[in-house]
Amino acid sequence: MNELLFLGNLGTGEIVIIAIVVLLLFGGKKIPELMKGIGKGVKNFKDGVKGLEDDISLDDDSDKK
Repeated sequence: MNELLFLGNLGTGEIVIIAIVVLLLFGGKKIPELMKGIGKGVKNFKDGVKGLEDDISLDDDSDKK
């Protein structure tokens, strides 16, 4: 559980360096827009997955009747 997904063992120094690089690449004004877009994308993805799960469960219920 000490590993952060595929990133391995990152320390505080590495995270700060990554944050600075991202800030330099995108600038202070673009980061909120980027995060907003990512949030909308994740929400749409979750809604799509939930819709598929609902469709599958409806198909299973109709097959049982």
